[in-house]
Amino acid sequence: MSQHPRRRASAEKTRPSVFWPAAAIVVPLTGLIAKIEITGAENLPLEGPYVLAPNHYSEFDPVIIAVATWRMGRAPRFMAKESLFRVPVLGSLLRATGMIPVARSSSASAAKQTIAQAEELAEHGRGVIVYPEGSLTREPDLWPMRGKTGAVRLAIEGNIPVIPMATWGVQKILPRYGKLSLWPPRKRVQVSVGPAVDLDAYRSRGVGNANLVAATDVVMADIAGLLSALRGEPAPAERWNPAVHGQNETGRLDSEK
Repeated sequence: MSQHPRRRASAEKTRPSVFWPAAAIVVPLTGLIAKIEITGAENLPLEGPYVLAPNHYSEFDPVIIAVATWRMGRAPRFMAKESLFRVPVLGSLLRATGMIPVARSSSASAAKQTIAQAEELAEHGRGVIVYPEGSLTREPDLWPMRGKTGAVRLAIEGNIPVIPMATWGVQKILPRYGKLSLWPPRKRVQVSVGPAVDLDAYRSRGVGNANLVAATDVVMADIAGLLSALRGEPAPAERWNPAVHGQNETGRLDSEK
């Protein structure tokens, strides 16, 4: 699989920021652990807002995604739990890097927060990385499971493109709920970025739950398609649904609680 040549950096990457010292440490260290191969880098816009939607199957894949995003010329910003912003030092770092807080709240306040977040992204031309699955996949073979609507809601509210992403190989570094493996070094990790998801048919229909669910299914299908190409095998026709399989947010069976 060929790699696209490294692109020019965006203005947000070349402008001095706290990302610089973080990248100076994280990028070389990650390079010792993983050999990251990126395809489709041209699909990530160099300017303007975006929602980057990757699959999630390892506790280590946020590091890979952050490094890949930086290498593609953009500053990696994630949605993070609001409680983390109240942690001394960490909270200051999250705010300084423009991370977006997410609160567990009522649907009305959550919708209001989403609108504000979308407006801020559009105003500052920033991108944000959102895991549409909401947590590590519980699909037995590490395929993407059914997505949650947060990423799509953010994109529709702000008229922001959703860029699908798939990674594969991170499970060799840190298996889901497993132990870190640093040997052999520079394990191959593939990253594929797809074109913006076609959500035109859904943007005009508002943010009703049925419309958001349908649009999220389209996003998850694009992510699964990218992962299928990386793995060289077809993705399941239907996304794994934890509710149907009796699993809670942690991946444990409800009967085990």
